[in-house]
Amino acid sequence: MKIELYTTTGCHLCEEALFLLHQAQRDGHTFKICEVEIADSEYLIDTYGIRIPVIRSDDTRELNWPFSYSQLLDFIMF
Repeated sequence: MKIELYTTTGCHLCEEALFLLHQAQRDGHTFKICEVEIADSEYLIDTYGIRIPVIRSDDTRELNWPFSYSQLLDFIMF
């Protein structure tokens, strides 16, 4: 499974979301994290600019911030 993390440089909430993703990996959940810099695309800025961090799964489900570790685990194990 691949998880995309929509993020931008200097976003402290994005850093918190990335920490939770890494915690899930440390706890044995297997997935690849792909950070997507929204500043590289006008479309991504328009879509995610006020919502980041957002994680997106292979099947296009999205989980918007704020989310807890428990909500993240529910999302990746769906």
